[in-house]
Amino acid sequence: MLLAIDCGNTNTVFSIWDGERFLATWRTSTEWQRTADQYFVWLSTLMKIGGIEATIDEMIISSTVPRVVFNLRVLADRYFGCRPLVVGKPECRLPVAPRVDAGTQVGPDRLVNTAGAWDRHGGDLVVVDFGTATTFDVVGRDGAYVGGVISPGVNLSLEALHQAAAALPHVDVSKPEKVIGTNTVACMQSGIFWGYVGLVRGICDRIRAERERPMRIIGTGGLAPLFAQGDMLFDDIEEDLTMHGLTVIHRYNKETA
Repeated sequence: MLLAIDCGNTNTVFSIWDGERFLATWRTSTEWQRTADQYFVWLSTLMKIGGIEATIDEMIISSTVPRVVFNLRVLADRYFGCRPLVVGKPECRLPVAPRVDAGTQVGPDRLVNTAGAWDRHGGDLVVVDFGTATTFDVVGRDGAYVGGVISPGVNLSLEALHQAAAALPHVDVSKPEKVIGTNTVACMQSGIFWGYVGLVRGICDRIRAERERPMRIIGTGGLAPLFAQGDMLFDDIEEDLTMHGLTVIHRYNKETA
């Protein structure tokens, strides 16, 4: 079975794929100091609690935190007896190569989102991923990553606002009942929610205009369902898009080996 790992700046997601479906998915905080032994104890404990009997013999990793990859490679070698595919490395082939400026290194998470979205929806897409950063990945008609946009993430913006203005509290991200807030928390929630709705809509409209063709908008990431409540932003929501993209890339590498 395949262990797919998506390591982001904030959280790392582990999913076990049996070739047809994900048997389980777990999330942990991203810590580069965590050893392979600690990963294995954590993972095997969760598998036991969930009653999952799976023999893992393949791994694929997407990581935006390079220092984490070493210990994940050790995990694969020491406990699963395999050599993992690492998205973005030369040995990991992509279904369609990105078309960007020479010398540009595209984030592995963006390549994975592109592969997953193209597999499910075809080309001419904008994938909006609500992570530590809010990213917009433009997928060409043939499935190539052709560029995108990076903006500060929702929680990052809230944290920066709190740190820069001592009088402003921490607030949860939610859709406010009204645009005009009548207290500090409501004002902040309105600014974040409707501000990001405007950002997503405005950027997607400009991408469509620049591409001069219809573009399907796909939302993913933990906050995508929340922001989907704002003015019909997305054509589809894909909560497992990144993990699906990892299975697509893994399958492509097996078929073309």
